Amino acid sequence: MMSRPKNIGLLAVFLWFLVGGAAHFLATQLEMRIVPPYIPWPRFTVLITGVCELLGAFGLLPRSTRRAAGVGLFLLTIAVTPANIYMLQHAESFAVPFWALVWRLPLQLALLWLIAWSAIL
Repeated sequence: MMSRPKNIGLLAVFLWFLVGGAAHFLATQLEMRIVPPYIPWPRFTVLITGVCELLGAFGLLPRSTRRAAGVGLFLLTIAVTPANIYMLQHAESFAVPFWALVWRLPLQLALLWLIAWSAIL
């Protein structure tokens, strides 16, 4: 039985990846803009990471797949870090305030901690 705070953390992780994964399909062109140019096949990359986010989100729900889904989402979050760094390095190309791009990296660390705490440990 998980504690109430862990359940809330798990819900936050689920919603983060549910919304993020859906965005890969609902705003594919926009998502493709943040794929660094050195990564081949940006459309495929966006779509496959969207599938992984959605599978990971739904994998968090059953207790039997939660840990594996958490590990997958943890690794996926690390794997998309180059896109976040690329956005920060080319902030003028995006309609996002610079401060938000700067804060995105520490928030990503907080997300990694939340995934580990609520789904893996």
